[in-house]
Amino acid sequence: MFSIAVTGGIASGKSLFGKMLSSLGADVADADDLVRQLHSPGGKGASLVASAFGNGFLLPDGGTDCSRLAACVFDDQVARRRLEDLLHPLVREMLLSWKNAYVAKPIKIALIPLLFEVGWQGDWDLTVDIEIPADLRLVRLRSRGLSEEAARQRILAQMTSAQRAEKADIVIYNHASMAELEHAARRMMQYAEKKRI
Repeated sequence: MFSIAVTGGIASGKSLFGKMLSSLGADVADADDLVRQLHSPGGKGASLVASAFGNGFLLPDGGTDCSRLAACVFDDQVARRRLEDLLHPLVREMLLSWKNAYVAKPIKIALIPLLFEVGWQGDWDLTVDIEIPADLRLVRLRSRGLSEEAARQRILAQMTSAQRAEKADIVIYNHASMAELEHAARRMMQYAEKKRI
């Protein structure tokens, strides 16, 4: 088995890259999906949010009101750290359990937006950073319905592109065509296949 953690700034194309890798035969997990599971009705994350921030941050079905929570934590660094301290250990435990579980697909790839911020890079055989120009990230976030201020807050909550690139084993610049990103995905799978032998 060979494991790869893929990171990158918000709206850099990590999810698309993950789908490409999955179509090439990798077993792919997305940390954002795990967070959504934790915030779902009955999820442990929703329970922790209620305990730490109050029942006002829950929806009628018992899940986390993620929009309200995001507005709170991106305006308050202390609140964001508090939330991360609650959720990050759970997400890491879920990722490592998935990584260590046997599956027929020998290449496991985890999409972890805050990989370096939380210091989990040592859990993986290889780290890959997906980067795009900052102005394009802003455009993509605005197209998702975020205001310019909210988009900038989310970008500033992460490491800079230069900081991620310095820490990563491999940097992929996703500013060209879809075909070039697919080519990068194929090359990565070829590399992983050689390393696991």
